[in-house]
Amino acid sequence: MRDTVFPGGLLLTPESALPWEDCPAVEALTPVALGSLCDIDPKPEFMLLGTGSGLIQPPRAFVRAMEEQGIGVDVMDSRAAARAWGVLRAEQRWIVAALMPL
Repeated sequence: MRDTVFPGGLLLTPESALPWEDCPAVEALTPVALGSLCDIDPKPEFMLLGTGSGLIQPPRAFVRAMEEQGIGVDVMDSRAAARAWGVLRAEQRWIVAALMPL
C-alpha cells in the first residue's frame, strides 16, 4: 500500500490495512489464521484471497468454513487480488482481502 511493503502478507477491510505476520502456507490456511478479518459489521460480501505469485486453491475445508459464515471466497494470485480490491472498493463493495506474500 502506497510505499509500505508488507513482506508477510496483508489483511484488508474497508476500514483498515494490517500486516499479516503469521500468514500460513495456502495448504495450511484456516479461518483462525485470518484473525478478526471477517469480524466487521456488516459482514463482508466476500473475501478476496490472494495466494502469492500464483493461483493455488485453498483447502476445501477452509472455503466451506468461510461459506458457513456467509462469506464467499474468491481466489486469485495476490497481484490480481490487489487490482480487484481497488476496482471493487471504488464501487463501494463491502469486502475483505487476505493477500499472501509474493
